[in-house]
Amino acid sequence: MARGSPFQQNCTVIYRRKRRNRGIAGGWFTLEQERTKGRLSGFGYGDFIRLRDEFGNVWRGSAEEGPDDTIRYRFRDALGRSVTGVSDTWGLVLRDERGKTWRGFVE
Repeated sequence: MARGSPFQQNCTVIYRRKRRNRGIAGGWFTLEQERTKGRLSGFGYGDFIRLRDEFGNVWRGSAEEGPDDTIRYRFRDALGRSVTGVSDTWGLVLRDERGKTWRGFVE
């Protein structure tokens, strides 16, 4: 390139830190309620997980890694209801404030 070319004069370099992967598992979530066989499914990793139930309600949540290789999940919907649970190497179990339980897995 010649000195003073338009490309060289307008060239700017932007530096930014790379976002570090925290290593929290994620992917496609598939859960089924034990009694009614209702389903929750969705996609996400770490702090950005989004599930949808059979009624179209959206549950947004996050995952936190525990000290013993378990992952704790917390979800809330637009109405303020919450669902929490734990995942290990075998599967995922969530429970809401009414005692309903969802079991499933993450692919």
